[in-house]
Amino acid sequence: MRKKELFLITIIIALFTSCGTPQDVVYFQDAKDYEIYRNVDKYDVYIHQDDLLAIMVNSQASEAALPLNMPLASYYVGGDSYGQQRMLGYLVDKEGSIDFPILGKIHVEGLTRNALRDLIKEKLIAGGLLKDPIITVNFLNFKVSVIGEVNQSGSFNISGERITLLEALSMAGDLTIYGRRDRVAVIREANGKRTILYHDLSSTEIFKSPCYYLQQNDIVYVEPNKRKVQQSNINQNNSVGVWLSIVSVLLTATSVIVSVSK
Repeated sequence: MRKKELFLITIIIALFTSCGTPQDVVYFQDAKDYEIYRNVDKYDVYIHQDDLLAIMVNSQASEAALPLNMPLASYYVGGDSYGQQRMLGYLVDKEGSIDFPILGKIHVEGLTRNALRDLIKEKLIAGGLLKDPIITVNFLNFKVSVIGEVNQSGSFNISGERITLLEALSMAGDLTIYGRRDRVAVIREANGKRTILYHDLSSTEIFKSPCYYLQQNDIVYVEPNKRKVQQSNINQNNSVGVWLSIVSVLLTATSVIVSVSK
């Protein structure tokens, strides 16, 4: 009887150790009640090549501001006979510049929205074009991509300019059970260089990451865990060997059970 009990206990332990533990899936395990977590870096979105910018110029002298604005483009959605309108944008070229009416080429790469707004305002006043310009700058193509072990991978357009890593994962339907919570990467390109920064979602240290707030065109990648990798190895080329291994294990287990019960 002791041999049978020992054998059953061994089987139970093996089953439990093969299952996932809460430590594998729970977020922010080191969080404390009522503790405030602040980001170390100040959040700003910087303009990059291929960004599409909407720049609107207003003034009390509306006629003088009119040549400084892009025209509105009409487009139709489905059976909408009236159509909708939106402002055309300025595409940042490979040199990091835009071609602005009257002012000509303006280098904008590396600037924030507010910095570009102030720069255009200064140029308009210095050139005597407008005395009281009001400038509005927005992104028209701000998007992030989420790939890997999430429930709904893809690229997501952001209506504003502020999105966190956690919000992006939420838009992608959260991680699957096969996603590694301790290996969530943010791939970012800046100044012609790509950087990859990994994050551990089980730790509150994520709030201190410079990638906690995502930038334009950031890519979030969730690595698969070992179980998912092992499953991916089961394909048409090695399925026969896998099934033979499973049958062999079952036969061995049956033989052990029979020998113990005698």
